[in-house]
Amino acid sequence: MTSYAINTLTKLLLSFLLLQGGVQIAIAQQPSSVALNSYSFNAKQRSHFTIAGQKEAVQRGLTLLHFNTPSTYEFRTYDTYGSDEELTAALETMRNMKKNGAVFAILAHDSATKGAFKQSKALTEMGFSQLASLKGRQAYVMHNLKGEIYEQVDDVKVTLTVPITNDLNDGHIYFPKEKYEFEPSADRYIAHAGGVIDGHAYTNCKEALDRNYAKGFRLFELDIIKTSDGKMVAAHDWKMWSRFTDYSGPLPPTLEEFKKHTIYGDYTTLDMQGINDWFKAHPDAILVTDKLPDPLAFAEKFIDKNRLVMELFSEMAIEEASRNGIKPMISQTPLLKLKGDKLNYLAVNNVKYVAVSRRIIQQQKKLMLQLRDAGIKVYVYNVNFDPGKDERYVYDNELGLVYGMYADNWVFDLPEDGPLK
Repeated sequence: MTSYAINTLTKLLLSFLLLQGGVQIAIAQQPSSVALNSYSFNAKQRSHFTIAGQKEAVQRGLTLLHFNTPSTYEFRTYDTYGSDEELTAALETMRNMKKNGAVFAILAHDSATKGAFKQSKALTEMGFSQLASLKGRQAYVMHNLKGEIYEQVDDVKVTLTVPITNDLNDGHIYFPKEKYEFEPSADRYIAHAGGVIDGHAYTNCKEALDRNYAKGFRLFELDIIKTSDGKMVAAHDWKMWSRFTDYSGPLPPTLEEFKKHTIYGDYTTLDMQGINDWFKAHPDAILVTDKLPDPLAFAEKFIDKNRLVMELFSEMAIEEASRNGIKPMISQTPLLKLKGDKLNYLAVNNVKYVAVSRRIIQQQKKLMLQLRDAGIKVYVYNVNFDPGKDERYVYDNELGLVYGMYADNWVFDLPEDGPLK
């Protein structure tokens, strides 16, 4: 996956010097350092780097981190495992940074190569001898923060903390931020599991629907699972529901037992009757389901099939939904597994919605643009899963490339006569 960020992370020590007529603020910057953490595929941990307390998680492949000053940086992740084009682009950037005398670092995550790099000779010629011989599932860190190339490889992990020189000042930008144009509208935002209520996420409760409808949401995701007697209800999973309700009996519960309990002692659980009652009372609201493998079983029980979008997880379920006039939303795994012309498959099966993790969208940028240009609405989840990657970040950096997001919080202003503020 490809990521872009330029962050200002200056820790300030303020000393105040009283002068006649006012106060002068002198700003002194503390020495900065970077923690580089590379984890191999076998480590089953996410690689990341941290500067001045700001943590940035990275994706599969090689991440190039360029330091502009001791407190500002930019980075991009190249999926060198999945794409020869990404490897070529990474090599070109590395050549340019070396040519310009840039201060930078590289870290691998998961798997950076299949077997051996196809351009290992070029890597060796640039001075990256250990990277040139890196195996597919190894951890790797490189930096030149001390003036020379330093490399370290391990089968599981490499963790380093290195100081950043205080006199660093490099104005080159190697990863310019891309801005995508789009028109703001309420249908770009799906209230994730009903949306947050009083700081609580994943409740799937009636009060969350009420609260977030009032804020502006019109699309609402509910996780649908079955009780022990086969009745469909809204809950993320039974272990989470039992924690939320302090229920200590056998799981799954019966429908009767499910209805006896409240979330955090305050919020109302939703069975099919409760779901239908709420959407009947809110005729402009749309339900987006999660977890269900059988589209017909739910659609037959929901109050209005025309206001139903179902995220589905297999080609069989998608095709069944399409045959029966149910709006399918294809999930990430079956989408990426589609053989041949993905857009043709989606067109044939009348798929107008896609759900993917926001962590893959830069890695799959070409596909995202194809979907966008075909009029297919891509919604991203994993909002708020990575530090700093909240609803506002997705709005500022990723909407336009994708259509919308699963949002926990309504942070959007939709004036009738102007753009989002």
